[in-house]
Amino acid sequence: MHVIILGGGVVGITSAYYLAKAGHQVTVVERQPGAGLETSFANAGQVSPGYSAPWAAPGIPVKALKWLMMRHRPLVLWPSVEPRLYGWLARMLANCTEEAYQRNKGRMVRLAEYSRDVLRDLRGETGIAYDHREQGTLQLFRTQKQLDHVGDDTRILDVYGVPYGVLDPAGCVAAEPALARVTGTFVGGLRLPGDETGDAHLFTQRLAALCAELGVVFRYGTAITGLRRDGDRIAGVITGQGETLAADAYVAAMGSYTPALLRPLGIHLPVYPVKGYSLTLPVTNPEAAPVSTVMDETYKVAITRLGDRIRVGGTAELAGFSQILRLPRRETLARSLGDLFPAGGDVAQARFWTGLRPMTPDGTPIVGATCLSNLFTNTGHGTLGWTMACGSGRLLADLVSGRTPEIPSQDLAVSRYARVSASA
Repeated sequence: MHVIILGGGVVGITSAYYLAKAGHQVTVVERQPGAGLETSFANAGQVSPGYSAPWAAPGIPVKALKWLMMRHRPLVLWPSVEPRLYGWLARMLANCTEEAYQRNKGRMVRLAEYSRDVLRDLRGETGIAYDHREQGTLQLFRTQKQLDHVGDDTRILDVYGVPYGVLDPAGCVAAEPALARVTGTFVGGLRLPGDETGDAHLFTQRLAALCAELGVVFRYGTAITGLRRDGDRIAGVITGQGETLAADAYVAAMGSYTPALLRPLGIHLPVYPVKGYSLTLPVTNPEAAPVSTVMDETYKVAITRLGDRIRVGGTAELAGFSQILRLPRRETLARSLGDLFPAGGDVAQARFWTGLRPMTPDGTPIVGATCLSNLFTNTGHGTLGWTMACGSGRLLADLVSGRTPEIPSQDLAVSRYARVSASA
């Protein structure tokens, strides 16, 4: 069977790899000149099943109002007349109940844990290297109030058997020795030893090379302008050059741009672009740099060691498809790094970047079949595209191939929005 993948980010490339491994003829169509050049390019570097949780949670509306008032705020909302933004926000607020949170986090942890295991298998089979480390992550709490609420997250970790440790300051220093230099900054942390880190862009590029060895054809520099429908099927992909590419099946994996592609077909994906930022800077003192990833809970910033570099990623900006680099966001990232690892890297040499995370209102990606018999989606992973990429690609390949996936997947498809109320 010939399958066309629409999108060449980490999710599209993992989908291509597992479809090719399943014996399919695969073509990847991507508007950029190479793989992993948009949202996958400079993300926070975490593969964090233990940190997989929906943003929609009890208490978030009140927290969000407080965040909007902070100078170094983790959330920024730009005034907009775009109806889609307010519809998306309304659906997200409807998910801020205990019942919805538990359901959504359960879905996310299930897929993320599976994805981490699939990534490990891939690494063992191929030897792929991408500055990865298997030394866990540490969620760092600056206040006692944050530490007191750690049980909100550990309850669901207990349900799914995810290992963790609640640490005092000495335990945090044992996990991340450089924190000994700033012990007055934090009161404790949540350690997730099963999490990993790695460079998503490097991974995507190298996996694309492995895909090419398997016979995957890449159509880089090719814009997708629409899909041609024939009854209950897709008949082809219309490109910016005016040509139509035909296949037996199609996978829409264009991140934040997927909804606009599918909307003319009557398929409405509640995915909105949530803008994130990162700094990438050279390590100047390895002993003063992070060992793995430290999550600064106050600013919602991740600080990750990637080989001889430090990646600082975070903030959530609701600004449509704007990719303007805003200096206040850089200052927030630099502030978090300066508080926790002040001597680890040279901020003056930092590369400032922004990307659009495709977020669903319930936090769960949209992976699976659609109402059209040969069209599938693999999008909506939000901040966890790197964490969930391999599992999503493997699961998607099973569905396209007519095989039963290794984990339950019915509640990951777009149909969940039709079956359940707006709170799902």
